[in-house]
Amino acid sequence: MANTLYSIASFSNEALKQCGYPAIPDEKYRRIVGDGVDMQIRRMLTAVTGRPPAERESAKLKEIYCRLYGNRPAYLVREYPRMRRTLAALKEKGIATAVLTNKPDAWAREIIDSLFPRGSFEFCLGQRPGIPRKPSPAGALMIAEKFDLEPKEILYLGDTNTDMKTGNGAGMDTAGVLWGFRDRRELEENGAVYILKTPDDILSVANTKR
Repeated sequence: MANTLYSIASFSNEALKQCGYPAIPDEKYRRIVGDGVDMQIRRMLTAVTGRPPAERESAKLKEIYCRLYGNRPAYLVREYPRMRRTLAALKEKGIATAVLTNKPDAWAREIIDSLFPRGSFEFCLGQRPGIPRKPSPAGALMIAEKFDLEPKEILYLGDTNTDMKTGNGAGMDTAGVLWGFRDRRELEENGAVYILKTPDDILSVANTKR
């Protein structure tokens, strides 16, 4: 729903700099992010050192990164084109929407509040204690329960293999979106039922599930 690539790259590279490591080109973060902060930190350190990181290295970099990001979660985050209009159209049709992300819950809520009108999403579930992160289906199933829906009634959208694994694991139809971080091949190889080229395509697919 939101393009966080350049925000993540900025905070990540500042954290690397403070730890004495070189920066990583922004576009390379498309392959580094997506599986939670701990995995992101390990991938970053592996990218700049060429070896698996020591626990001490990871802990230090994570502490700095989380402090930087936590102070300004919405920095450099941008709405994907036409997303706000699509959300409004879904609401007008009575189709409920929710967010599931591996970002810490407070960060996710601040990002959403900064980009979209109040009430654009009925529910937001970021990383919280006791809830396994994606690709575990636990969060997706919690959302289904909150809406009193069967998983098969829900269209799960995402832009990474992690998202496709999450939606499929929860028994939901999965839609891979091409305006995000990864490509068609990755999405199809990980079980995307639909491939969406623009946010407008969400409306067409959502209508078929009603």
